[in-house]
Amino acid sequence: MTLIVLACVVVLFILLGWVVDAWTDYLWFSEVKYTQVFTTVLQTRLGLFAIFGFGMALIVWFNLWLAFRLRPMLRMHSSEQQSLERYRGMISPRFGLWSGLLSAIVGLFGGLSAQGRWQQWLLFSNGQSFGVKDPQFGVDLGFYVFAYPFWRYLLGVGFTLVVLCVLGALAMHYLFGGVRLQGAGERMTVAARAHLTALVAFFVLLKAAAYFLDQRGLLLAHNDATNLFGAGYTDINALLPAKEILAWISVVVAIAILVFSNAFIRNLVWPGIAIGLLALSAIAVGGIYPAAVQTFTVKPNIRDKEATYIERSIDATRDAFGLNNIQTIQYPSTANVPPESLMSDTDTVANIRLLDPSIVSNTYTQLQQVRGFYDFTQKLDIDRYTTDGNTQDYVVGVREMDYNNLTPQQSNWQNQHTVFTHGYGFVAAPANQIVCNGQPEFASGFLDNEAAQTNCQSDTDQIPVAQPRIYYGENMNPYAIVGKASNGQDAEYDRPSGSNDQYVTYDGSGGVSVGSYLRRMLYAYKYKETNFLISSVFNKNSKILYVRDPRQRVQKVAPFLTLDGDPYPAVVNGHIVWILDGYTTASTYPYSQEVDLQSATSDTQTGEGTAQQAQTDINYLRNSVKATVDAYTGKVTLYAFGQSDPVLNAWNKAFGGNLIKPSSAIPPELAQHFRYPEDQFKVQRELLTRFHVSDPSQFYSGQDFWQVPQDPAPGTTANQAPYYLLAKFPGQNQTTFQLTSAMTPRGRQNLAALVTGSYVNGQPKLEILQLPPDTQVSGPGQADQKMTNDNSVRPQISLLQNSATVIYGNLLSLPVGSGMLYVEPLYVQSKAENAYPQLKYVLVNFGQYVGFADSLQGALTQLLNSAKSAGANPPAGPPPSASQPPPTSQPNPEVDQATQRIDKAIADLKAAQQSGNFTDYGQALQELNDAITAYQQARDSANVAPSPSPSVKPSTRSSTSPSPKPSVAPSG
Repeated sequence: MTLIVLACVVVLFILLGWVVDAWTDYLWFSEVKYTQVFTTVLQTRLGLFAIFGFGMALIVWFNLWLAFRLRPMLRMHSSEQQSLERYRGMISPRFGLWSGLLSAIVGLFGGLSAQGRWQQWLLFSNGQSFGVKDPQFGVDLGFYVFAYPFWRYLLGVGFTLVVLCVLGALAMHYLFGGVRLQGAGERMTVAARAHLTALVAFFVLLKAAAYFLDQRGLLLAHNDATNLFGAGYTDINALLPAKEILAWISVVVAIAILVFSNAFIRNLVWPGIAIGLLALSAIAVGGIYPAAVQTFTVKPNIRDKEATYIERSIDATRDAFGLNNIQTIQYPSTANVPPESLMSDTDTVANIRLLDPSIVSNTYTQLQQVRGFYDFTQKLDIDRYTTDGNTQDYVVGVREMDYNNLTPQQSNWQNQHTVFTHGYGFVAAPANQIVCNGQPEFASGFLDNEAAQTNCQSDTDQIPVAQPRIYYGENMNPYAIVGKASNGQDAEYDRPSGSNDQYVTYDGSGGVSVGSYLRRMLYAYKYKETNFLISSVFNKNSKILYVRDPRQRVQKVAPFLTLDGDPYPAVVNGHIVWILDGYTTASTYPYSQEVDLQSATSDTQTGEGTAQQAQTDINYLRNSVKATVDAYTGKVTLYAFGQSDPVLNAWNKAFGGNLIKPSSAIPPELAQHFRYPEDQFKVQRELLTRFHVSDPSQFYSGQDFWQVPQDPAPGTTANQAPYYLLAKFPGQNQTTFQLTSAMTPRGRQNLAALVTGSYVNGQPKLEILQLPPDTQVSGPGQADQKMTNDNSVRPQISLLQNSATVIYGNLLSLPVGSGMLYVEPLYVQSKAENAYPQLKYVLVNFGQYVGFADSLQGALTQLLNSAKSAGANPPAGPPPSASQPPPTSQPNPEVDQATQRIDKAIADLKAAQQSGNFTDYGQALQELNDAITAYQQARDSANVAPSPSPSVKPSTRSSTSPSPKPSVAPSG
């Protein structure tokens, strides 16, 4: 009795928890005005659970009942039957209970399995036409994307159900004597034989249906001969007819089992022979014959035999991933000497981004934090704004709450959930401007007392925000209780203002009312928090804000979307909104290449401020949705984007037809901030390593394949992350905000191409800037080695490493001046407490020439001077350049004086570090910076080969990098 009571209590709490979750979910969906999503998903899951659960339970029960009903009234006396008598005595009086319980268990698990297929069912029942037919059967692609997965599931359910029925019926017949193992005469009664052979025949018929469906499934299978997906030569010419033959054989065998086993032979010999023949046919027709065709026909002539099917895979993959309208521009990149026009270039060079959003987050925090509990996300974002008629890219972020930095006093329940409820301000700095000794020049997001903290800001707020409060953000995970306090005063901490703190009351439309005691009880159970019941902060105006992360918020509203890993904030008409890219995906697009989404989108920034995608295989991807979340109200809006997508249309139809707003409803001010989505671009560039080749013969040879280069930062083995640029590449009509990635030939390090993604007139555009196959232009890794191992650069980096951490920023590849310019910012972070990265130097490379200075202009000037000193027409072989300066033995007093100055600055720096005097430490670090600059200028003016100071130890190589690059902290 006690166990029954405990079991009832457990079940009650499980059901209560489910009811509370469902109720609070409904309230949340009501708040965001997307209740059709909640009701549709709930009704679909309950409907599938009921239909499949009840249906499977009924079928199993019917077969158990039928076996019981067909039991023989007289059983032969044998020791076997005597041993079963006690079990019959237990079951017979309560057959309804036992059969019902067993059937209910089957139905429960069947229903649970079916309700998890709600997405497949909604697509199946709301499928659309692609308007494109597969190249083999002429069937619309919508069948494969929408119908095929659910038919497969139904077949799986059918096989499972038949097996369970056979096992259950066989057990009942055996238990009640319809089937026996001992004694004289027939081993099976006529009724039992009819029942069991009918089930076996139905199983074989299901196998026939599976063979017919397998013919369509061949277009989704992996072709080992070409390492592509889709049916190949052997599949089409051997396996396809084999499966059709096996399907008809299965139909004949099923009929024969029913007829011969019951009308003529009346034993189990024929069913056994028939099934054995079917198995032999499957081995011979479906296994041996295709293997022979593959071995003797295909393998000796793979390139010719598989050409048609390789072409199918290329075409399907390009169509499924949006690669069929790529513009390829040939870029000879013949210049090895930097042109003078670099200094006057206004399209690309003037917009070179020096701020690395994956590095300067801590810089923003230290300079714009204002209070210890404010913070920025781990990785900032890139966007562009037009101020005073000039468009440029900005590194942007919002000042959010960091609940981990609240003091113990601030971390109590009332403060954490009712006082510190929001962040404040949109902060931006031009990506190409560095002031204040390596700090960003902030152009927006100022608070009243920031002028006393830093002068690194513009005179005016260039990006004004009408509502700067951040209630919904990437760090805003805890729920918040908002509303006027019981005494009518503002209760939420807002921001510092001079020497005082200001408080405010949330008056936005977001949140669920918790003014009633019943609602408070509901959320007290949900969050297991008694303060909902006893705290005095609640009154009739109280509301609770939860699910405040923009990515989680959109995912809850649109569970069928795959969201990009990097939401970004933007100011639209004075309001801060989060912009998210939503993808529709599929895994059953015929002939398209299968991609592991997690692997294809992983790079050095994954998990470092960019969310990691789930490990799932897809062969279709569209950026069909642009979603926004208002940072103040939490309002979620979904806009259709790009060309009509059948998958999105199916989902929109499934949820009532008005879930997604049409693209015509996108405000122009919002569209100006759309950017090419990163995760889609990463998938596309991964595929372009192979599928930029369109000729089947060349594709099969693989000699023109590319690879995504490894991030050149030491200690890193991941792919180099793509980067946003405001630039004008060859073939482009105007300066464009674009996402860019370098590509190298497979197995080599030189540059093969640049891939860029951008929006032109509101439509996505992919471009390939392709270099000749025999090019010797350095790739990102080679350019990085040239710059960091240059004889004039490496000693200075080694000097910095003695007292600070050197962080390499994003390495940019820029096609300018008929050549390739590489730019790499160098950040220095002192080892003092609360230190932050400061951009101190810029490395540039063009051909064999290297520049290194404390500004971009200085580095470019040095680059041009190095080329001039080497001569206008460098001789064959390695030219004398900044990486190979002409040797000299002439002493130079200015160089010696600068070297001594560096030695003294290092000594002062170490002394200040040991004493803990941060003022002296900062002065010594500045003196070291000035000394290095003086050393560099003295060396350039004397044109001598520098040698490291005797007091500086040479840098060691990174243990994880095969290159001789100095060991420094990795970027980001």
